[in-house]
Amino acid sequence: MKKVAVLFLLFAFCFTSACNRGQEQSKTSGPRVALVLKTLNNPFFIDMQKGAEEAAQRLGINLIVQAAEREVDVEKQMQIIENLIQAQMNALCITPSGSKEIIPSIAKANQANIPVLILDTRVDENAAREAGIELATFIGSDNYQGGLIAGRHLVEQFAGKAKVAILEGIPGHETGDARMRGFHDAIKEAPGIEVIASQTANWERDQGFNVFQNLLQAHHDLDALFACNDMMALGAIEAIAAAGKTGRIKVVGFDAVDDARTAIQAGAMLASVAQFPADMGRLAIENAVKVIQGETLPAYIPTKIELIEKEDAQRITAAN
Repeated sequence: MKKVAVLFLLFAFCFTSACNRGQEQSKTSGPRVALVLKTLNNPFFIDMQKGAEEAAQRLGINLIVQAAEREVDVEKQMQIIENLIQAQMNALCITPSGSKEIIPSIAKANQANIPVLILDTRVDENAAREAGIELATFIGSDNYQGGLIAGRHLVEQFAGKAKVAILEGIPGHETGDARMRGFHDAIKEAPGIEVIASQTANWERDQGFNVFQNLLQAHHDLDALFACNDMMALGAIEAIAAAGKTGRIKVVGFDAVDDARTAIQAGAMLASVAQFPADMGRLAIENAVKVIQGETLPAYIPTKIELIEKEDAQRITAAN
């Protein structure tokens, strides 16, 4: 019976560890801060984690990083947050998987007097106001502005005339919605830019491949693609290559992750909008320390955003 009990405990521990990806990154006598990411299967969030780890080590913070397996798993993220509340963190830094769905978990953190810093993706303003939740700050780039940058770049590339497809993020998700609003507002300036297809691929590379493969079969005359993140863009590039159309369909992504910059240098991708997630992670920890110490933070702490083209990608690669 002892062997059975031990095996059961080991199984339970492994199962919990697999579901709650991440670990305590440093062990000091300092405050305990949790960074709850959407996933650790995306280079964007891995870079954010690295920025947070650097700041935590420098400032003597006990950093705990956790994430669900998939960005779409909002319920798992909520469970992770509620477990961290029970563990009495000194602050929570969260990249919400659902702009509305996450609000009840934030309300519980408020009730436990644990400050909440939101990163990368804003919570829904109306739902937050109705729930009466309090946020220490939002740290992130202007996704609407990024969408404008992407749209205007495509308008310039095609002299204002092209047939375009869009790969959306998770429906109703603030990040993707803001990028799409910016993109649509940019192409309003050029009536010859026609969006002939717009579908979700849920931020994921394999879905980007499958969805865009179907779009290519349905629309043989596509000139360009705007993908609301690079993972979907990279999947679409694979579908374009499989169709023998590399370079013929211009692809603009969002995040400028390593693989996207490589694709840009190779000519398989036109450009990507960079967000600098390591800066977000660093700022999250630095400002978590401030709020723990009783400081009031500004409602919005912006991070930079810029278009990455071939020369920029080459420069970044050389610098690294």
